[in-house]
Amino acid sequence: MNHPRATPATPATPETATPTGPEATPHPPGAPAADGTTPAAPALTPAAPALTPAAPATAPLHPATAPIAELHRFLGARLDTTARAWLDRALAEAAAHPGTHGPISVWELRLAEAGRRCGAAHADAARVLILYAAHADTEALTRVYEQGTADERRAVLHALPHLVPGPGARPLVEDALRTNDTRLVAAAVGPYGARHLDAHAWRHAVLKCLFTGVPLDRVADLARRARGDAELARMLGDHADERTAAGRPVPEDLHRVRVLALAPAEPAPAEPGPAPSSTPSHTTDDPHGKES
Repeated sequence: MNHPRATPATPATPETATPTGPEATPHPPGAPAADGTTPAAPALTPAAPALTPAAPATAPLHPATAPIAELHRFLGARLDTTARAWLDRALAEAAAHPGTHGPISVWELRLAEAGRRCGAAHADAARVLILYAAHADTEALTRVYEQGTADERRAVLHALPHLVPGPGARPLVEDALRTNDTRLVAAAVGPYGARHLDAHAWRHAVLKCLFTGVPLDRVADLARRARGDAELARMLGDHADERTAAGRPVPEDLHRVRVLALAPAEPAPAEPGPAPSSTPSHTTDDPHGKES
């Protein structure tokens, strides 16, 4: 993160902490630390459960789509004791903000440490949890995005569906789509982008994925938004023609999405008809009716 790296008070975790990441030997969940104590696990929020080990999930969770509580449990099952203790402290600091160190909040410094403390494989999820615990609003998310590294920017994009209900953070998605960093492009076409990009911007986001080699199955809500989109079909056809003319292969998922875009749009739900009247109609059997 491109901000002053002033170091806050020395954390309780020693610098010789057990390394984390895929190459580290997992510490048995719930095992005591080297000093014989088991670190306390404060809650993510006052109402959330503590970060405790859980049964390993069958597949990695995506930090943009998994519920926060599930991300919390997922990391609890995979981080070793030292990393869990660090994350618990980082979440407690975020929940207790506005504690600051210089011009920024202490929890923002923790975002920069997450990769080293939790390992690259779990850094995105850890950062999303910290942002959520801090209740980061659009202004804070924008500041972190603008000052952060590519990894921190990606975490902000993953956090948007959890923290920003409206389109206020759309400029961050648009900025990511202007880069050629495939990690940022893939994060930008996640659920927040699917929800808040207008049709024109969303079509160009799909084309950006094709230009940069991001698989189209990374585009959230692709089937619903692409179906029956004749303009998207035209753009995909033009792109395929350009690649063919240049002697370049056309990605298979381009053909798949173009077929979907050429399909008829799903009809809008039918308007509910008028409720049947509870008053019986007049017939010749009605003593108050008239014969024709």
